[in-house]
Amino acid sequence: MLRNGRLSATRYHDISCGHRVFGHEGACAHLHGHNYRIYFTVAARQADEVGRVLDFSVIKSILCDWLEKSWDHRFLVWQRDPLRASLQALDPTVVEVPFNPTAENMAAHLVNNIGPMYLPPDITLERVVVEETRKCSAAYELSKEF
Repeated sequence: MLRNGRLSATRYHDISCGHRVFGHEGACAHLHGHNYRIYFTVAARQADEVGRVLDFSVIKSILCDWLEKSWDHRFLVWQRDPLRASLQALDPTVVEVPFNPTAENMAAHLVNNIGPMYLPPDITLERVVVEETRKCSAAYELSKEF
């Protein structure tokens, strides 16, 4: 039984994709890519009848599969990037996104837009960590209050 708490479950998924960070003062302003590891943490006020927040296979079928279809082996470009149209004309794998594709913004987009759109209403995507390299990651999480 839970007392004033909530349960969470985390699953990660690996994707490869490219991006450029518009306005970056260094090398990340250029076209490049990463082998990302993205951690999804989902939470609920109570467990299901089996004792889970959400089965790990369901996290995979919803969030990990979304990554596969939407970002894996794609190039993310901000809709306001001046190179957007040129890149899209060159390559059909260029995906226009509504944010400058930093790891921080990717994590926030997943929490604020993708989780609420695809997860059941009693499940919250409360935290996403986007690991660009083994040394560098960024996280976005909702307030601890539901």
